Amino acid sequence: MAQHVKILGVLNIVFGAMGVLGAIVVLLIFGGLSAVGGLSDNAPNLPLVGVISMGAIGGFVFILILVLSLPSLITGIGLVQFRPWGRVLGIVMSALHLFNIPFGTALGIYGLWVLLNRETEQMFARPVVRVG
Repeated sequence: MAQHVKILGVLNIVFGAMGVLGAIVVLLIFGGLSAVGGLSDNAPNLPLVGVISMGAIGGFVFILILVLSLPSLITGIGLVQFRPWGRVLGIVMSALHLFNIPFGTALGIYGLWVLLNRETEQMFARPVVRVG
């Protein structure tokens, strides 16, 4: 089961990193469109409210996607390092991933199967031994 926990951790890191990358792309697109609209000489009648609104919407969507993606990234790091809090957070995130159809659902089912397994529970219950 240790191999499954590592795979689940890596999948969570990839899933979270893709979300963070998507958030950055959204910010760049909305911010770029807002900047181009504000600096354009061809559209002198473009209201400033529209330019500000586009930037604000982009910023809001960026923060929303980031807030939804970072916990998956943190969960993956905790699982790869076999931290007890990583298992708990992994169970919560796996349950939340179920609503993200289709890839999140598959990840959520796999995560619940791995993390709710008795062998995995015993593996995370052992104290962490640090060498060095």
